[in-house]
Amino acid sequence: MMSTAIHPRILISAQARARLGDALGQAMQGRPYEVVTPTPDPATAPGEVDLAYCSRDVTGLSTKHDVKPPLESFYASLRRSPGLQWVHVHSAGADRPIFAELAQRQVRVTTSPGANAEVVAHTALAGLLMLARHFPLMLAQQRERRWVSLVATGMPADLAGQTALVAGWGPIGQRIAALLRMLGLRVIVARSSNTPVDGDTETLEFEGIGQCAARLDWLILACPLTDRTRRWIDAGVLAMLKPGARLINVARGEIVDQDALIHALRQRHLAGAYLDVFEHEPLDADCPLWSLDNVIVTPHAAGHSDGNERRVDQIFLNHLRAWLARRPARA
Repeated sequence: MMSTAIHPRILISAQARARLGDALGQAMQGRPYEVVTPTPDPATAPGEVDLAYCSRDVTGLSTKHDVKPPLESFYASLRRSPGLQWVHVHSAGADRPIFAELAQRQVRVTTSPGANAEVVAHTALAGLLMLARHFPLMLAQQRERRWVSLVATGMPADLAGQTALVAGWGPIGQRIAALLRMLGLRVIVARSSNTPVDGDTETLEFEGIGQCAARLDWLILACPLTDRTRRWIDAGVLAMLKPGARLINVARGEIVDQDALIHALRQRHLAGAYLDVFEHEPLDADCPLWSLDNVIVTPHAAGHSDGNERRVDQIFLNHLRAWLARRPARA
């Protein structure tokens, strides 16, 4: 349904509006429009908007489990807009509850895949290298001011020739795979279908992980959260992994059964894990993952960099031009 508003009302933060500058008007191709700025208080949130851009500054410190007032106010504006047509979000995924609400209202939602793919891939690689080179152990020794040679604690294994399964074949998964191959690792891909990603790479469906689990040195999660991937990595899958394998999760915490993961790490069946995402965020201060000596924890920060805003802005403007192309111009 096209909006009946003569001047489309665009919900956009003051920060994003200032950052876009003249580019917003240029994308509107001379058509009149009105900018609506979200308020910090849900009680005063404006309504009757046609389009909305949920930029990173709007989400702020909120998580999907802990929504702060500025983001709740933005959501309130969306709920108070029965003529809402389209929402663009800064993230690559759309698994927050608000998106299910919008889908029920037939509101189009676009995301920003690829905007932070390089950054997330670099972070995943950093986690892999830290685990491979025993950095958690050496950083603990640094804090204790103890000089202990790796000769005494165990030599790290060469990465070249190891096998990694990359789950997910979007921009992030593809970039991670390319970096791993540069280091000499063999790459297997798990995705929604077993259609080969190329002529050389072993490719399987998510449900087929048992075919290769015993060969894996690394299990790297970069896939979306869906009904098929929710708790996909459960106790059964973890038990099938090669003893001493390591896990990296830069996808979504709900893909892994967290209790089963903690058990596998404590038993050392999993030699280590780098975790940027968790079943519930923020991660509870009492969660054992904070203190396990074979785990690296980061606060859902794998995709953060100062260049992301510019890339997401450009994706939004491209979608805005496409939206206008489908909408008849008014005199």
